[in-house]
Formats: sequence, structure tokens, C-alpha cells
Amino acid sequence: MTSTRGMAVTGLGTALPPTVLTNADLEQTLDTSDAWITERTGIRERRVDGSTGELAVQAARAALADAGVEAESVDLLILATETPDALMPATSASVAGELGLRCGSFDLNAACAGFTYGLVIAERLVAGGLDRILLVGSDSMWSITDHDDRNTAVLFGDGAGALVLEATADDSAGVLGWDAGTDGTLGSVLACDIGGTIRMDGQTVFKKAVRVVVESCAAALEKAKLAGDDVDVFAPHQANVRIIDASARRLGIPGDRCAVVLDRTGNTSAGSIPLALADARERGRLHDGAIVLVSGFGAGMTWASAVLRWASQPIP
Repeated sequence: MTSTRGMAVTGLGTALPPTVLTNADLEQTLDTSDAWITERTGIRERRVDGSTGELAVQAARAALADAGVEAESVDLLILATETPDALMPATSASVAGELGLRCGSFDLNAACAGFTYGLVIAERLVAGGLDRILLVGSDSMWSITDHDDRNTAVLFGDGAGALVLEATADDSAGVLGWDAGTDGTLGSVLACDIGGTIRMDGQTVFKKAVRVVVESCAAALEKAKLAGDDVDVFAPHQANVRIIDASARRLGIPGDRCAVVLDRTGNTSAGSIPLALADARERGRLHDGAIVLVSGFGAGMTWASAVLRWASQPIP
């Protein structure tokens, strides 16, 4: 599809539950230590006891306010989540109702890669004629975590982030290149049955994650005709700081260009990339024209990467 319309990020919003669970708190219930968790993951605390729908509504409202637009003007809601509030209706439907949206909505489950999938879908729909899309990544991972399993309880938290995506006259803004993939033969290494808790083969996930993030990001950059050194902000899924560091190093992206929030949030699945983008903007690292690389990976095993040229202004 060819188009003369680009895509701008006109609003950003985030939401975290108020309950903070630190590594010191986990030391009281698990055979672990703050030093062990921090060294192996980079996580120092996480937020817990949140609801996917409630967090999505909070983040979405903040994003709409940031963009200065009314809910009634949104053409579509995409909610990336792997922890819906119910099997049906879709959590996006209840979020749309709370926000007062008058448009279509759907849930998207690609695990921790879901937000990136949603970003690419949104860009194509904007190119096809939609003017304003609300993209939300929200997960309550603590609700499906075995709190007695030190291999997973130290990793996950709850959180959400939302972007208001609008058409812009600058057709060079938006997604410049993307890549996605799934290896369904590895579905058992990171899984959760309905009504169950997360099971994870940590070593396999780590090795696979570094490889696919590097390969996927490289493919997206190649399609955008860019290289790692061209990236101004690298906002990957926030699972493990060692994965982030190793991936950035192999891609040739300087460490100071990586957006990292997992030390304060833990792994929030689909919420992690927008949380990282919001943090990068707060630090003054996002500006019009900036090259932004996002990459998610998770259960499936599923992955997706996208290169954006950042813009913040919609069509006049």
C-alpha cells in the first residue's frame, strides 16, 4: 500500500498500580536476594495488583489528554494484552465503554511483542485512511505469576502505556521498516494455561530472545535503509537488562541510546515498550525526526521490530 500520509505520535500516557514490590520484599518470601535479582535481571522493584482494563483506561485517558483530543474523535482502539480481564467480552470493549469511544476496538495477543504488532497495524490503517488510532499496551502479569516461584516471581509486574497515533502530512514520519516472526515449536518454553500461572525455561528464553531481537531489528533497519548507529532511541521490550545490553551491542547501538525502565517496573509485557517510550520523552530524548527502534519478544515464541521516524504533529 502506498500513501502520502505519515503517522505521528501526538499523545503518550502511562499507568502503574500504586503497590510497589521491591526486591527486599521478595527476600522475605523467596530464597533470593536483592543482589541476585539485580545482577541477573536489572530489576529492583515492580508494581503489582493492577487490573489490565483499569490500567488501560488510565493510560489511554492520559494519552488523550496529552494529545489534547476527545475520546469521541478516535477512529479505532487497539489493545495489546495477554492478560485480558475476561475471556469475553474483549477487554478492549470494556475499555472503550469506560472511555466513551464511538469506534471499533479489538484485543491483540502477541504476548510481549503485541505492542509492536499493534504499532505496525496502526500505521497501515492510518495510511489506508483512518485519522486517529488509540494504541494501548496493558498487562497485569502479577495475576498469572506463581508468587512462590523465584524464577518468575522476581520478573513480572503490572503496567500500561498508550499512544495516540494520528495521520500527518509528513509522509516520511511513522514506520519506515518492520519485521515479525513466530517459532511455534518453542511455545512450551514460556507459557500459561487458562487459569494457571507462568511456566518458563529461562535459559532457552534468554538465548532465543537475544538472537531474534538482533536478527529482527537488523531486518527492520535494513528495510528502512538504516544502521544501528542511526538509531537515536532504542526502546526494546523490558524483560532483562542483559538482553537489552547484548542486543544493543550486537546491533551497534550505543548504550546511552537505550530506553530502560525495567529497574522500576519489571516485565510488564505489552505495557513495557510504551512505558519505555514515555520515559525517553520525559528525559528529552524524543524529538521530531528522531529514529526510534522498538522490538518485542515473548511467548509463542513471537517477536516483532519496527523502525519509526518520530513526529508529534498531526495533519493541520
